[in-house]
Amino acid sequence: MVNGERGPRATKSGGTTRTAAKKPAAPRKKATTDRSVANGTDPAFVQLLTPEGDRVEHPDYSVDFTDQEYRDLYRDLVIVRRLDTEGTTLQRQGQLGIWASLNGQEAAQIGSGRALAQQDMVFPTYREHGVLWCRDIDPIMPFGLFRGVDLGGWDSRKYKFNMYTIVIGAQTLHATGYAMGVKLDGKMGTDDGEAVIAYFGDGAISQGDVNEAFVYAAAYDAPVVFFCQNNQYAISVPVHKQAKAPLFERASGFGFPGVRVDGNDVLATYAVTKDALDRARHGEGPGLIEAYTYRMAAHTTTDDPTRYRDRSEEDAWRLKDPLSRMKAFLEKQGLADEDYFAELTAEADRYALDLRERVLSMPEPDPSSIFDHVYPNGSPLIDEQRAEFLAYHASFEGSGH
Repeated sequence: MVNGERGPRATKSGGTTRTAAKKPAAPRKKATTDRSVANGTDPAFVQLLTPEGDRVEHPDYSVDFTDQEYRDLYRDLVIVRRLDTEGTTLQRQGQLGIWASLNGQEAAQIGSGRALAQQDMVFPTYREHGVLWCRDIDPIMPFGLFRGVDLGGWDSRKYKFNMYTIVIGAQTLHATGYAMGVKLDGKMGTDDGEAVIAYFGDGAISQGDVNEAFVYAAAYDAPVVFFCQNNQYAISVPVHKQAKAPLFERASGFGFPGVRVDGNDVLATYAVTKDALDRARHGEGPGLIEAYTYRMAAHTTTDDPTRYRDRSEEDAWRLKDPLSRMKAFLEKQGLADEDYFAELTAEADRYALDLRERVLSMPEPDPSSIFDHVYPNGSPLIDEQRAEFLAYHASFEGSGH
């Protein structure tokens, strides 16, 4: 990586170099199902930063960052988007088998990722590149997975970030089981308690696994936050065809609070996620966050969104871009100038170039290595399959195939 860095470092307190929102002296509030903030034709949600970059107040949620911390949040957004763009480019050039872009969802991921404490555990899907960045994981890691070199190479225990999950919704059950273990171990009830967060999309909320996770989390008061990035489409199916009511309202049916946040607002996402995590770690049970956002790119690089959505819809959402609004905020507050933005763009380009060079230099694995780690102590059946596999490949030697 550039200068040997892998992203912002975690502090001893469990946060990042960015400080948490200051807590008021009044008793900590209870989370509620919130519809108090409306924005034109958009649904009601928690919002602290308008698309034009203006700060707005909310009766329940707030942030109090330093000037540098605001700039650092914008830096996160810019670098993560640049790395994501490089992922798409590499796939188009035949260097990756597939790539799942987060374009448009950066604020939802950076805001929630920076709200995590060091001891919290994350269960992602296959798109949480921004949250991965917030956990100080080398951005090269998921590229081995999408290149077919490995299954993802980071240490889940070290980084408190589980492996990417391809099976839609399965990680919510994993997260709930992990959270139940946290409770059984008594690792909650204080500011230093542990919380768990599970990421998924609006399509996954229709999966049985997700709803079963809701049942168990509620029944056991598990310290888990369900974070739904509602990017409006389950591949090609719009959310209104699978849900007749706002997604966050489903939480009440299971007996825990839900809240909808402007998922393109990094400040509001941070505030809402931190509140839900704090509730969970203090033993107040699970919560559901619906981050209302938009998937600007295709579902993956194998998808063609022009077949199921209009350009006018994309243009309307582009006006709510998470990076543009944060940049406008910095400019209006006098926190950054053109030199800062130019330097940041150059820094992001250096990260992308470094990433590209390392992806292209990844060694090709021995095809037979797929058998090596199926069982820790081997297996006669696996040995037989490996021998058959090797014999099959050897049969092509000298044939030109």
